[in-house]
Amino acid sequence: MFSNPGDESSVARAWESFLNGEDRPAGVLRALVDGSWQRCAQAKVDPNRRSGPQPVSEQDLYLLRERQRDMLEASAPVMACARDYLAETGALMALADTSSTILATEGDLPALRSAETILLVPGVSWSEALCGTNAIGTALALGQPVQIHSAEHFCAGIKRWTCSATVVRHPADGEVIGVVDVSGLSSTYNRQSLALVVTTASRIESRLAMNEMERRLRLLEHAMGRWSAAGRDALVLFDRRGCPVKASEHAQIAIADAGGSIDLATMRSVPELGAAPLSRGVGRAALPPWLRPEWLEPLVVKGEHLGTLLVMPALQGRARIAAAPPSAERTLPAGGAAADPFAHVLTTDPAMRELIHRATQLARSRAPVLLQGETGAGKEEFARGLHGAHSGAYVALNCGGLSRELLASELFGYADGAFTGARKGGMIGKIEAAQGGTLFLDELGELPLDMQPQLLRVLEQGVIYRLGDNTPRRVDFRLVAATHRDLRQEVAAGRFRMDLYYRVAVTSLRIPPLRERPGDIALLAQHFLDRFRSQNGQPREWLSPAVLGALAAYRWPGNVRELRNVIEGAVLTCPDAPLAVADLQLDPSTFDTPAPALAPEPAVTSMAEGEEALIVRAITASGGNLTLAARRLSIAKSTLYAKLQRYGLSRDGARKASH
Repeated sequence: MFSNPGDESSVARAWESFLNGEDRPAGVLRALVDGSWQRCAQAKVDPNRRSGPQPVSEQDLYLLRERQRDMLEASAPVMACARDYLAETGALMALADTSSTILATEGDLPALRSAETILLVPGVSWSEALCGTNAIGTALALGQPVQIHSAEHFCAGIKRWTCSATVVRHPADGEVIGVVDVSGLSSTYNRQSLALVVTTASRIESRLAMNEMERRLRLLEHAMGRWSAAGRDALVLFDRRGCPVKASEHAQIAIADAGGSIDLATMRSVPELGAAPLSRGVGRAALPPWLRPEWLEPLVVKGEHLGTLLVMPALQGRARIAAAPPSAERTLPAGGAAADPFAHVLTTDPAMRELIHRATQLARSRAPVLLQGETGAGKEEFARGLHGAHSGAYVALNCGGLSRELLASELFGYADGAFTGARKGGMIGKIEAAQGGTLFLDELGELPLDMQPQLLRVLEQGVIYRLGDNTPRRVDFRLVAATHRDLRQEVAAGRFRMDLYYRVAVTSLRIPPLRERPGDIALLAQHFLDRFRSQNGQPREWLSPAVLGALAAYRWPGNVRELRNVIEGAVLTCPDAPLAVADLQLDPSTFDTPAPALAPEPAVTSMAEGEEALIVRAITASGGNLTLAARRLSIAKSTLYAKLQRYGLSRDGARKASH
């Protein structure tokens, strides 16, 4: 994911070989750079290009900004922060649309002036097809975070620059709506720039989600009067982007009878029914044959087009509607047509988004699902999502760490007097408790071999016998199992029954470990920090680039669970000051790259020397802010000044020169 400035000379030679049609040494180029160069060659990009193309006219730029008004409004405070944060860093931040055209820039003034020399300015498109390999165009081409440094650029005139970018996705359906980029001259290279753009994109997406929710509430309030007067008409309310928000009882049947293919149970939008196409008159001309323009009612509040109401007369599908069983009218959440059971799973990773899409489809069925993945990767979060809004209880049991006898009683329950110490009257087991709902068996690979036939019989026959009881009990539940083991290998080794494996793994989902989706580290860390600061009544805090860099470099053997615990522990031990790298207490041996900030402190030989070292560490961790340093040390600021004078330390913690 990250560029390596140490490879610059070898990358430059590989570029020359690529232009000459010669073979390139294996392993020199990162795969994403090699793929981008290939696309540039196919697009016949001029490798000698010195800058971006000429900017569009002021009028065209105004129109582009109007089309992206929602994203620009959501990004305005974030970009304003970038102006202050990037001052004197030699870097700038750019926000571009899906055509790679820059809409706004902020940052260090000298960097903005330097950017003008290569036309890295608003109104210029930095797509791969025009400017070759660059973070903006390549991030949009791949739909993921990208860092491009110096010689990795395809065009010669841009090779003295370094840039990091990631896409911005709309929170309703994950559609890419733009890209955030941080760029500067090569000397400003910093791996943490990638974490900065990922965090920035996440903040923009969060603000978009809040704005969308506020618009939806106004849209629903405005549509309620029309809804109550609809009678037996079929109604579907679409938001400004064409996503279904609310559907009447028989809407799906009426759409099908009219020959339509809109599936209200999916999260897909209908672009032709968005506010922008309809307001321009484009959507009406491009409507599908089954949809009549007179059925559409734009909903405009104080001049703002909030959405569209589809009203299909009662005659449509009357016969089938009369025969159809009644169903409850439903209001659809911001994520799509049905309640999003995975809204609690936070991710920006494309592979995770695809996994969530698959899991969402499986959540509608009752087929058994096997979740595979490392410990702490989030298997139980997916299990809860698969249970979703189904009726019945969600019951979980971890098959590891329990004795065979205790596990059997927990799983199957037992009758009165089944064994010494048994509870009077017996006990219901987890299988029975999950009646009509979902049973989540975590660490299924730890289930003893002699207990596996009993579970298989329950799954095959739908009948359970409590321990010490001969009375059969009917059970009906949805099984979701999870394991960190490879059950195929366990079957081959004779430790897991093949027939049970095929019964529980009707379909399977592999949850990737956190190290395979590094773009989620900053997002999840900020989420956990927000949660724990809020739970402890503390003000919100944004993670610093140094902390984000350390988190990104760590391998996370304990995955998301370990990340959560690290952030919670740091919040508890550092309640009043911004978190520093040292507060994370990360194991230095578990880093992909060296972490000098986490190197062990040298041994001290006296109390005074230890106190001096502690003061220096507190000042460093507080970024030179003596108020925060004093708070960390639990002493008054005046006391800290006195100690600085005693040990001959300056305000930044450095030792003063002796005279």
